[in-house]
Amino acid sequence: MTDREEYSPGPAGGAQIEKDGENWTLVLVRELRHPPEKVWQALTDPVHLREWAPFETNTNLGTVGVTVKLTTVGAPTPQATETTVTRAEAPQVLEYKWGGDAIRWKLEAVGEGTRLTLWHNIDRRFISMGAAGWHICLDVLERLLAGRPIGRMVGADAMKFGGWQRLNTEYAKHFGVEAPSWPSPVGQKS
Repeated sequence: MTDREEYSPGPAGGAQIEKDGENWTLVLVRELRHPPEKVWQALTDPVHLREWAPFETNTNLGTVGVTVKLTTVGAPTPQATETTVTRAEAPQVLEYKWGGDAIRWKLEAVGEGTRLTLWHNIDRRFISMGAAGWHICLDVLERLLAGRPIGRMVGADAMKFGGWQRLNTEYAKHFGVEAPSWPSPVGQKS
């Protein structure tokens, strides 16, 4: 069995939501065993992003003012968004929009590792799905940084795992929302 076949996401955790009326922000915190400079490269370099992120970019995200094209991966219909990096303070803060939603990354050195915090504005109806998806992406990122890549798992590919359904349900319960029931559990891998 490969590392990818053995992968199963851990329990939901490290997430909260900030509510401002109908605008909800997912806040996800993850402790990584790698220094901020290494994590920064994984957040900004197109080659690294192709290994773990739910989108691809045509340009490095590490420069303020750079215009980039972010293309969603794994969606039924790929969506491309042109956006501008609004904040890039290596290796501490990165901000841009993806599909109109604000994304903010904060990297804090903690010992020899990094506390990575993600803020992502997500439609409240899909906040648990977003949390489950980012949870898996960050698991894949951790393995990539450790030199044990298992390959990107995003979109419909990630949703096929029973672990994704479990995470979606756990995050929905944690956030006090109803878990979207899409896709159906038929044909999922556990």
